[in-house]
Amino acid sequence: MSDGKYQYELVKNLSFVRFGGTDDERRAGDILMSEVEKAGGSGRFMEFSIPAWEFKSYSARVTEPFERSLDVEPYGLSGQLPEGGSDFKFLYAERCTPEDLCGYDDLSGFAVLINQLDYDAYKLLCERHAGAFLVVYGKYYDTPDTTDILPRSLRPEFLKLGKIPGFMVRASDATEMVRLKAEKIHLELRQWEGEHVSRNLIAEIPGTSGSPETIVLTAHYDSVLVGTGSWDNATGAAAIMALYRDFINNPPARTLRFIWCGSEEQGLFGSHAYVRDNPQEVENTVFCFNFDMNGTVLGPNRITVTGNEALLSMASQISRELGFSANISQRVHSSDSAPFADAGVPAVGISRGTTSAEIHSRHDVLYPLCPEQMGALEEFAAAFIGRIANAVFMPVDRVMPENMKKELDKYFLRDKAGDEK
Repeated sequence: MSDGKYQYELVKNLSFVRFGGTDDERRAGDILMSEVEKAGGSGRFMEFSIPAWEFKSYSARVTEPFERSLDVEPYGLSGQLPEGGSDFKFLYAERCTPEDLCGYDDLSGFAVLINQLDYDAYKLLCERHAGAFLVVYGKYYDTPDTTDILPRSLRPEFLKLGKIPGFMVRASDATEMVRLKAEKIHLELRQWEGEHVSRNLIAEIPGTSGSPETIVLTAHYDSVLVGTGSWDNATGAAAIMALYRDFINNPPARTLRFIWCGSEEQGLFGSHAYVRDNPQEVENTVFCFNFDMNGTVLGPNRITVTGNEALLSMASQISRELGFSANISQRVHSSDSAPFADAGVPAVGISRGTTSAEIHSRHDVLYPLCPEQMGALEEFAAAFIGRIANAVFMPVDRVMPENMKKELDKYFLRDKAGDEK
């Protein structure tokens, strides 16, 4: 029986901002490497480059017909404005559809406020040459004293369409701009754009059968720029470390490869890099278990199956057999298992969630977590992994059904990007 205390202490030690490509992410990777070595194993770092940015200066204010300073956070990698900033006409485009932009074929002199940034909206802004864009962030009652605007960057799929200087703006400011009919806005944005180096940590437990078939266990160890990333995802990093310790002295028939992925929060960069740069290892990979967020006092547990109906049934059967209560679904897990699934590897994501706690905010801290739930998940995962890893024949085929392929196309925006890939 696992009491989860080892995981909890490791989560404590990893509870600091670990943004991808920074010295703090490197420090977290070194902590994990030390734990691998303490367990009697060895690991290696795999370095890869990621897009990076640093804001030099930025501001936003309404200038006509009233004056109001705006609380904003720019989008990284969205380009920059001339020194001293630019003046724009203000336009609220709601959903940023052709209907919202009827009569506005050229937006080069406009800063466009929208409610949500998605691929279609950004594509339309690029096609109409928007001068800048703003996206509503949070609730009208949020303040800088209670919430942060989460720094983020434009996704690579968006950048293929072009760059438009962009900002997130607090909902309270957005509400007043629209309510009071703002007409002109002044924006400033200067930023450095380049590359940083991030790392995956890889450790392996060779199987006893001599088979090349490998099972990967993945969890990202980076975090966003606010909070301590305790739940998301120090808990997942600690979970697969506990499993590494479980299996290193009891190796199963198939090889287990543990991958602590870097820079997940910026766009699954670590898992993408691994899948891209290790084609032979991926070809030998027959299954992926991913751990992203667990250990909360309040539940429920979640099992996310990215695979066929047989795998969905198997997950349900094992949960019943072991008395593990969980919501089980068939979909793409928005985490590091997705690039493996996209390469045809069946995947199961094991996590635990609650509406009473938050991620990607200053409230992602240690408080809502407990060792008992970490231990319970470790025991269930060890049994599930052992069942797959020691099977005489793989109980599920290495195949991705058509419905999941379509979901993966949606997830990776291939259904949208088409020729822009």
